[in-house]
Amino acid sequence: MITPFDYFEHRRVCKQKQLERSNRIANLSPEYHGPVSSSERQILDKPIEQLVKDVHKQAVKPIDILRSYGKLAIKAHAKTNCLTEVMINPGAEKWIENINLKGPLAGIPVSLKDTIIVGGFDTSVGYSRYTGKPYPQDGTMVRILKDAGAVPYVKTNCPITLLSFESANDVWGRTTNPHNTNYSPGGSTGGESALLAYGGGRIGVGSDVAGSVRVPAHFAGIYSLRCSTGRWPKMGMKTSMPGQEGIPSVFSPMARTLPDLVYFTKSMIGMKPWEYDHSVHPIPWRTDLYDSTKDQKRLRIGVMETDGVVPPSPACARALSTVTTALSSSGHTIIPITPPSPSTALLIASSLLSADGCLTFLAPFRTFERNDPGASLLSLFASLPFPFRYIHYLWTKYIRKDPFWAELSYGIRERTVREQWELVAQREAYKASWHQWWQDQENEDRKKLDVILTVPNATPAVPHGGMRDALASCGYTFLFNL
Repeated sequence: MITPFDYFEHRRVCKQKQLERSNRIANLSPEYHGPVSSSERQILDKPIEQLVKDVHKQAVKPIDILRSYGKLAIKAHAKTNCLTEVMINPGAEKWIENINLKGPLAGIPVSLKDTIIVGGFDTSVGYSRYTGKPYPQDGTMVRILKDAGAVPYVKTNCPITLLSFESANDVWGRTTNPHNTNYSPGGSTGGESALLAYGGGRIGVGSDVAGSVRVPAHFAGIYSLRCSTGRWPKMGMKTSMPGQEGIPSVFSPMARTLPDLVYFTKSMIGMKPWEYDHSVHPIPWRTDLYDSTKDQKRLRIGVMETDGVVPPSPACARALSTVTTALSSSGHTIIPITPPSPSTALLIASSLLSADGCLTFLAPFRTFERNDPGASLLSLFASLPFPFRYIHYLWTKYIRKDPFWAELSYGIRERTVREQWELVAQREAYKASWHQWWQDQENEDRKKLDVILTVPNATPAVPHGGMRDALASCGYTFLFNL
């Protein structure tokens, strides 16, 4: 539809999708409404490994697990607005009739970030332009999950553009933190963190390009693992920036508890995802390595207290101090570290991520479709003509006395192919410097660091709209995507 008349279409489809979601919830059978029963509470309190064993032994029915978590997911949504596509009926109740009852995830409901493709449902990524276009078949991730016996039952909210630690868009609305609804549950996988933190699920799948599974876990108090590139499948998804490989995005597990996170990760890798997806490295779960690391009594732990850009807030600094004190008391060696400049990493990574001038994630927007405040700031910088961008750079550096922000904002702009290659060369040189630094950390016994510990983000959960002022706080996670 021609601009600006597509605004009316935008308003129409947003109302339509929210009504569709409300009707799907209202039309669920009575088993998904009302208080949680004692038998349902027994299911909800069990770790997924035990639930799988119960399904294998036919001690519990998958439909009862689905209804228990489906009921709590609906309650979580009522409080936090965390769900997008409710796939219980139609969907999960039919799929469950043909699941693999001997699979490693037999009968376990799995929630999915809205970006993951499920046959028969939209994958809007928060853009109204992508609604009303259900995919004809499941994407790779969903095929693996179903083959493992899992039951996808809901999709969860994310920010439009996927470039925020908040989760809001016009199509689905704003998701809130279940601990305090005045605050964000994180982003871009914030719907997942809100659902899992409330108890409406035990395991879910998100994606991460700058902290999008780690920061939601931090904001909402759950667990996540940012997988290494090539460890988990990445095909069968929709994104706001297709083709962006300067900073690779990875899909990764999220869970309510640490044992569930370990079991889920192990189960997915045990499904040999490289046989489904060419991008996955053929590396099995290495039990011997896992067990030897888990049983190691004394670790050499490097602690990075700040990224040199945004110092951790008092709450986050206190949490890091509490952890390091506990680890030291348990006999582990704590080593303050100063790795290759994290601020340099943030400059390179932000320039790579915005090398198209933010045009790709802006392309699907309709007239007056609201953007995330942080992403809006990125696109504003990218759109400034050179004279204005340079004036802003000088004003920020010399008047505001903030040379780092001046450099960061100046670097957010459209690049030529040659400039893009130069940034990739800088990225590789930076990674090489980290590799050399790591090799240099040997002690007198030739033992290197076992792990690096730092805060997940410079701030705890931000109030709604806070990302406009917290854009540079992502350095603690963005660093490890670079």
